[in-house]
Amino acid sequence: MKKSIEATIEELVSEITEPLNFEIVDVEYVKEAGEYYLRVFLDKEGGISLNDCEAVSRQLSEVLDVKDPIKDNYFLEVSSPGLDRPLKKDKDFVRYAGRDVEIKLYKPLNGSKQFEGTLVGLTDENTIKVIINDEEVEFNRKEVALVRLAIKF
Repeated sequence: MKKSIEATIEELVSEITEPLNFEIVDVEYVKEAGEYYLRVFLDKEGGISLNDCEAVSRQLSEVLDVKDPIKDNYFLEVSSPGLDRPLKKDKDFVRYAGRDVEIKLYKPLNGSKQFEGTLVGLTDENTIKVIINDEEVEFNRKEVALVRLAIKF
């Protein structure tokens, strides 16, 4: 159910964002501390602004009121994915090749669930290729819980 809600919302959001050339980074429908949250993460060339998020939130809220795809009460949040944005779509792995990433796995590999390295990209076999300590490592995408850009200070 959660996945179908997220897919439905992504369709509705894309009708609003495509004419604006905004990218939908992610859509989440989650329950936290007894409350449901619908989160939409957007980006655009040069970065998304608070005004951009507000405009999409207003339009989306109106569409959601009419279409009513979610029966539960929820909070709507529209925001930027942040500097440590998650990489979810195939095109993200192409766009951010050469950048430092953090990878979190569902299960430990060689005693660790967290890795950091330089993203090489996505292979045809649907594995994520990363250089860690000058060694090329491949992670099966199904075993990866999260890939996000690493922030270096």
